[in-house]
Amino acid sequence: MRAQASVLHLDLDAFFASVEQRDKPSLRGKPVVVGGVGGRGVVSTASYEARVFGVHSAMSTREARTRCPHAAFLTGRFHAYREASGVVMGLLRAVSPLVEPLSLDEAFVDLERADLPDLETPTVTAFAQRLRQEVSAATGGLTASVGLGTSKFIAKVASDLDKPDGLTVVAPGTEQELLRPMKATVIPGVGPATAERLRRAGIVTVADLEAVSAEELVRIVGRSHGTGLWHLARALDDRPVVAEREAKSVSVEGTYDTDLTDRRLMEGLLTRQAGEVAARLVKHGLSGRTITIKVRLHDFTTVNRSSTLPSPTDTAGTIARVARSLLGDLLASADLSGGVRLLGVGVSGLADWVQEDLFGGTDAEPEPEVPVDLPTMRRRETWPPGLDVEHDEMGRGWVWGSGRGVVTVRFETAETPAGPVRSYAADDPQLHAWLPPEPADPADPVEPAEPVGPAARDTVTDADGSTDVAGESAADSTGDDGEVGEVGEVGEVGEVGEDTGDDASGLSAPPDAPGPRA
Repeated sequence: MRAQASVLHLDLDAFFASVEQRDKPSLRGKPVVVGGVGGRGVVSTASYEARVFGVHSAMSTREARTRCPHAAFLTGRFHAYREASGVVMGLLRAVSPLVEPLSLDEAFVDLERADLPDLETPTVTAFAQRLRQEVSAATGGLTASVGLGTSKFIAKVASDLDKPDGLTVVAPGTEQELLRPMKATVIPGVGPATAERLRRAGIVTVADLEAVSAEELVRIVGRSHGTGLWHLARALDDRPVVAEREAKSVSVEGTYDTDLTDRRLMEGLLTRQAGEVAARLVKHGLSGRTITIKVRLHDFTTVNRSSTLPSPTDTAGTIARVARSLLGDLLASADLSGGVRLLGVGVSGLADWVQEDLFGGTDAEPEPEVPVDLPTMRRRETWPPGLDVEHDEMGRGWVWGSGRGVVTVRFETAETPAGPVRSYAADDPQLHAWLPPEPADPADPVEPAEPVGPAARDTVTDADGSTDVAGESAADSTGDDGEVGEVGEVGEVGEVGEDTGDDASGLSAPPDAPGPRA
């Protein structure tokens, strides 16, 4: 822990939804939900206007519609989110060379490397105020909440205390006073399962944690976790701000339109996902030792199983073989009869070498994909709500709603007032999906020009933390706490799902209607 509050954490407020409100004037000040909009969709981000009605990230879209039926339900536009994130990260790197992005919308900054006259509390507070103003000006009005503290843990906690558009500086020496009344879940790694174990031991707040010995915490939650909790409950955190974070994993996961119950089908899907993971590893010159499967049940309970190999591999057959074995172990120990809605395969413990003869050399024939009948739905072109479009006569706009062969568009951009609504045939030759200019970095993925709506899509988390869509899996989104998860974590970065419904949402609304009902 430092002697001065020189660690800054910046978190863009309701990032995806805020970008949509910025770019769609008719939605400003109104509830907006970004995520999967189909029947199996999951909320990735909800605007603060939607949160008033109890909508939050990771909630099913079905429940969100029940709580806030008048919200605008939109699919994601990742090109816009990446662009806004790049602007913010550029501002931060101009301040200090030590910037550690956690996701598109948040990062740590080490102010010890910034060109400040000193690091006293008034100085860093004034700097943070200016930084928030610069972020808003550079991004067209997006707001950020900022926390400053003597460690990464304290700075992260501080940034959550005055949302949205807030600033909290935790003065040196006041850290434990701040933490003690808070629930133990404020500490990273204390999720529902750990919180329940602590609750059964009579530990609810950070003050309760502080009163427990390290030995007792180890007994309750295990050695590594218990030791970490003991330190953080006392605000002891000496982790440095690291500018370049190594990739943690490469993963593929898919959410399916129908719950899976057939073991052969699940094995086939895991085999295909293993092949995609292996291809990504080879692409980046990486291999990994730990293979993990992720299984989300029909009731949203998520179970992970992992196995660590003696040496790293990038071979599809090896990854698939271990993944299927892990599935077999899970089927033997857990009740999956209610159905599985999500499957995923990830490889972590990454390295830049491969032990060629680990499973008999590299000359072995590749393991064939298990033949299975995949879940099918009618494939068709779709115009998902929120998609950027351009009409030859009317200009730029976005999809307000679609269905039954009709697309309804509101014509407006971030630079124009709220615009008119017009409806067109879905195959109107004058209506096109709009794409931004090609990014300077060709490795930066661009969203598809014409979204096509399969039964499901696989979400691929690349070794560099970027996310692509590959194949036929996932009708919903897997966003975690508002936006996206830490760079490269297994399954944490989720592509926002697309509409797979066949309704005519938004088609009968008047031109001055407040927003989409798709």
